[in-house]
Amino acid sequence: MGQPEQAESNGQVVLDEEDVLAKPVEPQVEPQDDDAERHGAGPHDTEPDEPVPSRSWRTRGDFIGLTLVVVAVLVASLVLWLTSDARNTVSQTGPSEITPLQPVTAMPPTLSEIWRAPSGATPVPVNLDSVVVTGDGGEVVGRDALTGDVRWRYARDLALCTVTTAWGRVFAVHGKDTNCSEVTTLETASGKRGPQRNGDAEFGTRLLNEGSHVLTTGGTYVEVYRRDDLVRSMEYGALRAIVNPNKQPRTGCTYHSFAVTGGKIAMIERCPALDPSDRLTILKPNPEKSDEPQVISSTVTGENGARVIAVTANRVALAVPGRIVVFDSETGSSVGSYPVDVTADDLAGDPPGRVASTFTSTANTYWFTGSKTIALSLTELNPLWTANGTLGAGTTLAGRLLLPVDTGLKVLDQITGEEVASIRVDRGDHTGPVEMATEGPVVLEQRGGTLVALR
Repeated sequence: MGQPEQAESNGQVVLDEEDVLAKPVEPQVEPQDDDAERHGAGPHDTEPDEPVPSRSWRTRGDFIGLTLVVVAVLVASLVLWLTSDARNTVSQTGPSEITPLQPVTAMPPTLSEIWRAPSGATPVPVNLDSVVVTGDGGEVVGRDALTGDVRWRYARDLALCTVTTAWGRVFAVHGKDTNCSEVTTLETASGKRGPQRNGDAEFGTRLLNEGSHVLTTGGTYVEVYRRDDLVRSMEYGALRAIVNPNKQPRTGCTYHSFAVTGGKIAMIERCPALDPSDRLTILKPNPEKSDEPQVISSTVTGENGARVIAVTANRVALAVPGRIVVFDSETGSSVGSYPVDVTADDLAGDPPGRVASTFTSTANTYWFTGSKTIALSLTELNPLWTANGTLGAGTTLAGRLLLPVDTGLKVLDQITGEEVASIRVDRGDHTGPVEMATEGPVVLEQRGGTLVALR
């Protein structure tokens, strides 16, 4: 055979058929890496697999599905917003700076109205650090004491149950469903919200500040909130949800009046199935377990129609027709009985909010019976003197006691009860009780559902 001929075609060397047949091609074997050997990969596994193409998300079905998800999220968000507390709450805060008003040292010769505001949710004037707080409908408003101008407002789409102050804060309680369930604290100066909680207080409740706790009053159930965080520290009475049965001292009782002091809650219970007369019970506000009340003392008084009017560290005063009866708050034993001109009509029914109308100064405690005001000793709670024909427990200004009467205000010496002056005040057509307070030179009168400022 001759030498194979080579031909060039487009720069490439081409072998003829004979030459190709004469030289068989050696197979090319690529080296396997160590991982392939370790996993037993064979010669057919050396070529990488073809990558699987990713699925496209641009089909018509994909867009429809995405649209449905977005619409569902928007609808859920809208429903949540429409039903949320945030949508139904107005919180307009004010300046945090505040200038306390200085108390007056001399009694003014006259007083006249400087402003007024509706305030049906404040049973007594609510004031602190030159701010006067009014509550009406579902709205709580912090006002400048001198002008009545609005500093801040807080409103819910729920009716207010009550408004008060404790520990330098404003407490607003709104009613929801079957009880007064929403408790909100607000900074006095700015109205900024602080701790809140949901509770089970009854409609018509009042909040009483014991010092480190607040008590909600009620006819069959009361609860106590702790100062720092509003955690419920005690439940007493007909519990809404009984976790540990048989922990309450008595069942089937109703509650008719309350008073508090540091470390003690005094209350009148009526338990027809158990007791022949009213029972005076003294409780600790902070038992070890909230649903296991700790009773300091509990005594069947032998009196009917009794009303708690004051409590101190070691005394409790009850009013009954014709007398004030004083008990030892630790033992429950009677330590004194004092005749006073108080009729059964004065004590008929329960006081508003189940709290007697009282005012305590540095000199005495003053109790409004419904027709007169009686001064009680701060230590023994025995009666000292009586002012007839009054409309409330009064307040103090420049060291004197101011008592509301039909024509205006009586000015009395606190020690003797002697009238030393009078100030005429025109109350228009208001003839009912008048609850009072002072803020610097401003005299505040709660006349039914209206708060009136005088100066």
